Amino acid sequence: MSQTSLATSKFSGLANPTRFLALAARIIPWMAGITTLCFAAGLYLSFATAGDYQQGETVRIMYVHVPSAWLSMMCYTIMSVSAIGTLVWRHPLADVSAKAAAPLGAAFTLLALVTGSLWGKPMWGTWWVWDARLTSVFILFLMYLGLIALSRAIDDPSKAARVSAVLILVGFVNIPIIKFSVDWWNTLHQPASVMRLGGPAIDPEFLRPLFAMAIAFTLLFFTLHIMAMRNEIWRRRVAAQRRLAARMASREE
Repeated sequence: MSQTSLATSKFSGLANPTRFLALAARIIPWMAGITTLCFAAGLYLSFATAGDYQQGETVRIMYVHVPSAWLSMMCYTIMSVSAIGTLVWRHPLADVSAKAAAPLGAAFTLLALVTGSLWGKPMWGTWWVWDARLTSVFILFLMYLGLIALSRAIDDPSKAARVSAVLILVGFVNIPIIKFSVDWWNTLHQPASVMRLGGPAIDPEFLRPLFAMAIAFTLLFFTLHIMAMRNEIWRRRVAAQRRLAARMASREE
């Protein structure tokens, strides 16, 4: 068997929820442990560095704000890939992935908005401005809430999956708007200072804890995402058993 066929076979095997649950049971403890260690290292580096000469101690908000903002967009991107899996390949776990990711994306987006406001007050003199970056991130938060409400409002799981997938893909247009809003419009929010062609514009003393916290937050997301997917599979199995029991009871009557 070729390497490509072997990789495809392994990927297809994960489409089986039972196999996914077995894999999740093995890797969740390891991921949780590694995430804890990364947070310990990130927090140590965050508080070991001196404050910025301009921002003072408020610079430490960046170590939470930037990873949260990054994850708010990454989570929606993962949901969009899952939506394609639902509509094109009918992958059994695609909708589970999207539904499990939505509350996490909403939480990280809210955290990015709150920490951004806490940083903006001493730096900009205001908690909030309706500029392109902040407004588009706020719209992303509302999109997460809308998708969560929609998935719970439709009783038919397959119909809810299709409708949610379409709306997720339509809403993906907001992600590049968030990313490039500081380049397209004149905003208070500073332009990219880490992922840029000329290299990071942040001093290495602040870049090291920022990268450490970004890794820790990313691992936290994937750990929680896998756990949420596992819980969603269990929930659907319980709901399916209840529907089956209800049909059998109605037939007996």
